[in-house]
Amino acid sequence: MQPLRSSAGRAARAGQLATRSRIWQRNPMRSWHPAAYASSKDARRSYASHTDTSLNTRSTVIQLLSQIGSKREAQQYLNYFTSVSQQQFAVIKVGGAIISDHLGALASALAFLNDVGLYPVVIHGAGPQLNEMLRERGIEERWHEGIRITDNETLQLARSLFLEQNLKLVNALEDMHGVRTRPITSGVFTADFLDKERYDLVGKITQVDKRPIESAIRAKCLPVLPSMAETLDGQILNVNADAAAAEMAKALQPLKIVYLSESGGIFNPDKKEIISAINLDEEYASLMDGSKPWVKHGTKSKIREFNDLLNQLPRSSSIAVIHPADLQKELFTDSGAGTLVRRGHKVNKSSKVSDFEDVELFKQTLVRDREALDARQTVERYVDFLGEREFTAFHDDGMEGLAIVLPAPSDSKGPQLAQLSTLTLSRAAWLTNLSDNLFDNIKSAFPKLMWTVKQDDENLTWFFDKADGSLTREREVLFWCGLESGDDVRDLMLEFNKHGRDIFGDINLESKLAKAARRAGEILGGGGAQQRRAYSTIATQPSVTGALRRSWGSQGGRTPSCRSYATTATTNPNPPFGTRNATNSVPAQVHQGARGYTGQALINLLSSHPHTDLRHVSSRELAGQKLKGYTKRDITYDNLSHDDVRRMAERGDIDVWVMALPNGVAKPWVNAIDETKSDSLIIDLSADYRFDPSWTYGLPELIDRSQITSAKRISNPGCYATAAQVGIAPLVPFISATPTVFGVSGYSGAGTKPSPKNDVQNLANNIIPYSLTDHIHEREISTQLGRDVAFIPHVASWFQGIHHSISIPLTNPMTSRDIRNLYQDRYSGEPLVKIIGDVPSVKAISGTHGVEIGGFQVSSQGDRVVVCATIDNLLKGAATQCLQNINLAMGYAEFEGIPLKERGSGGDMSF
Repeated sequence: MQPLRSSAGRAARAGQLATRSRIWQRNPMRSWHPAAYASSKDARRSYASHTDTSLNTRSTVIQLLSQIGSKREAQQYLNYFTSVSQQQFAVIKVGGAIISDHLGALASALAFLNDVGLYPVVIHGAGPQLNEMLRERGIEERWHEGIRITDNETLQLARSLFLEQNLKLVNALEDMHGVRTRPITSGVFTADFLDKERYDLVGKITQVDKRPIESAIRAKCLPVLPSMAETLDGQILNVNADAAAAEMAKALQPLKIVYLSESGGIFNPDKKEIISAINLDEEYASLMDGSKPWVKHGTKSKIREFNDLLNQLPRSSSIAVIHPADLQKELFTDSGAGTLVRRGHKVNKSSKVSDFEDVELFKQTLVRDREALDARQTVERYVDFLGEREFTAFHDDGMEGLAIVLPAPSDSKGPQLAQLSTLTLSRAAWLTNLSDNLFDNIKSAFPKLMWTVKQDDENLTWFFDKADGSLTREREVLFWCGLESGDDVRDLMLEFNKHGRDIFGDINLESKLAKAARRAGEILGGGGAQQRRAYSTIATQPSVTGALRRSWGSQGGRTPSCRSYATTATTNPNPPFGTRNATNSVPAQVHQGARGYTGQALINLLSSHPHTDLRHVSSRELAGQKLKGYTKRDITYDNLSHDDVRRMAERGDIDVWVMALPNGVAKPWVNAIDETKSDSLIIDLSADYRFDPSWTYGLPELIDRSQITSAKRISNPGCYATAAQVGIAPLVPFISATPTVFGVSGYSGAGTKPSPKNDVQNLANNIIPYSLTDHIHEREISTQLGRDVAFIPHVASWFQGIHHSISIPLTNPMTSRDIRNLYQDRYSGEPLVKIIGDVPSVKAISGTHGVEIGGFQVSSQGDRVVVCATIDNLLKGAATQCLQNINLAMGYAEFEGIPLKERGSGGDMSF
């Protein structure tokens, strides 16, 4: 049986990453009872009064969830659960005893889910209440093989009782928590008689009609169903609540099936503890063959039912048996609660490269999430290296998780510590707990183990939970398991304190990738348009000395090494999420309030995006005309009123509202949506909300991307402002006085309304300066960079594209090469920012999707530099950036739908 699942999100762990040496002591999770959340409308208002009023309900809930786990976990699981249609989130079976004895905790837990936009399908029984009612009336209970024999009198009482308990739960949700519910007491389950002669009016479900469920959820109502069914001719039948929940799960294919139980899970009386996890692929045979004495008749029958059910559902589905008070912990933390039953992933072991059925998949998995200019070639060499030595690889069939362990040398005189050389886990591996299963197998095969992880790894607490001890040095954390001797622990700690990760030598994959990247960077230098990458994992590798080398030996000239799961870091403090953000594949329903050049550019991008569905485009001038450029469906321009928008928001028709409107026009539309308390995403392309602290400023290259992923109100930056900020930001710490931005835009930036600034004849052989001081972009740039910037805009005779010449005074003399390297490091890995040596041109940037920066000309005194930046004002300056923000906020891959192309031999992406 699997040990207790890791408590990877424990809040107490965050403050315990001390640099002093110690053996990790497991601490209890801070106490916080979910039932304390919003026990009434007044309580919820009281909580809201203590929080930033700009936070929407979803972010408030995330903050609350972080008290039982971590914000990363809460956001991760919310994205996971919202990656499918709403009715596919969860089916929750509620026993009658839960309604009788734990109604408050149950209602609070369901309200919590509803507030975050999740709609579980609730199916309840009333067995204990029926037993009590029959006893009170002196009616004999009759059972056969665990099934209640239901005659007409019993069925009449059962039906009345079911409706009463249904109303009791509905009233608790609506009156205490304001949750909109829909009791569905008939029309969903069709049944035949299970065995009329033996059980009388007991049914076996033959069909599930999903339409009432889907209708309720579309109306934003929580569906609540009793476990009753009807035959085709209308006869009501009593059905088992567990069976009803199972049949509903087969129909809806949910991610989670939850059985609420007073016991809180499947209990092992031998160890007097709740079984934490059951992986059926690995354990089912042993659970059924009688080798586990605690698996008695009832438990065996339940596990068999679970196995039959999960065999008919996607592998991503799982069953949880928990107490209602633990519902949030089960759904939103890595540690979970109660008993988790899953198909699991059978973990395979391979000791030779030839053992892998698909060697190419093995290599691709090793490359996954690794950043290096020649990652593929490095992996090829690493695989060749593995062919020459002993190793054990642990992996599932689909390679969602892969670990390589190098055994301790046989001639070692010291502690026999194996080395976890590499561990790569996909997002799916974390969410389906393959990570735990894989590590349990590793520790079973190698009880004495060591590895290192960077201190800023987001999964650090998970590794703490897996280790017996740890030690931190220079942002690297050494972990070990199985060291029993105090002398061995002391020697290991002394060597790591002295040498850090270098005590492991240079035989792990991440180290090889880092060194390859460093060599490539040294070769490229500052030449050409190639971007230099830097890695925090790069380090010199001196020979191993001291007690560890004496005890472990030379291993054939190679010293031992270990590195655990941690993606390679670059010098970019805010690296792109890329495909790591791809947690959602459900198409977003989009409304666009726009016309003009920017509106058309965004329509073209949405047309080719695989996960957006443009439903409405609003324009008073073009109302009734057919929209051009959108190929997924025929759309006619609407002239929607604010009331129309309000009604659409109330119905939840739209997931993403895009306001591509002139300055000062968007506010009434936004107000109409806000009045409905809608949780949909609004992106405003005007300047109306760029200075509103309750909105998230959406410049992903400079704003913490995690802020954008959780935002529901995003102000899209201006085109001039985007290029200027990206062009200045890396030098902000070195600026001595006010920078000056001389900006020139093509006349598309002046819009479609006729004016001297977009009059082609007026612009011929001409350039027009305007708003010479106090332009709104000057304020925007200065506010976001945190220092004053002077901005002078101009319009010229070309149609599309912006050029900035930015003069920046420096605190200390710097060379052109120093500055260019600074920019290359800061924007390392950014596919929409290109650093070049020459001055970028408008002709090269027009029609592309990023920012190009170059020039870097330093004055003869070295105290001032001119940096040049170009951007397409309609694309990265507006539409492309809007789509980038949509992708981040909706859980799509960050650059989905944005045309990128390969650049250079290193495989970097550019626009």
